[in-house]
Amino acid sequence: MKENIVIYWDTSAIISTLFKDTNTGAALKYANTPGLHLVSSLGVAETYAVINRMQREDHIPKHLFIEVITMFEEGPWRGLNIVPSNKNIKELAKKWPLRGADLWHLSTAKTLHEDLPELRILTFDHKLQEASVGEGLWKFRF
Repeated sequence: MKENIVIYWDTSAIISTLFKDTNTGAALKYANTPGLHLVSSLGVAETYAVINRMQREDHIPKHLFIEVITMFEEGPWRGLNIVPSNKNIKELAKKWPLRGADLWHLSTAKTLHEDLPELRILTFDHKLQEASVGEGLWKFRF
């Protein structure tokens, strides 16, 4: 694995580091990989929404809720306040049948990729993964 790796994390990948699921092993592997780990403000909002919803619906007890919030806040991620280019949103919406948030993640990564050609998306969403492969933004092995 390259030392100058740049990983754009979508919410599915972040959640897999915080809660055990079938992708947790792969997510933790990449979370522990040296490099630049990026998360957009959308990824932050979606992650907090999931964590808080799980606590409200009693899927996680209060003491674990605090631990999960701490794990997220102390994770390898660097937060970004970035808006994808309208051009990328428009072009990618024509090419890929994605939900709005996934289109936003793909467009954001594509926008960042212009200045960071080593950037790759880490996602466990199959449709977003397919689009990422098609856009040359996916080169992970699990």
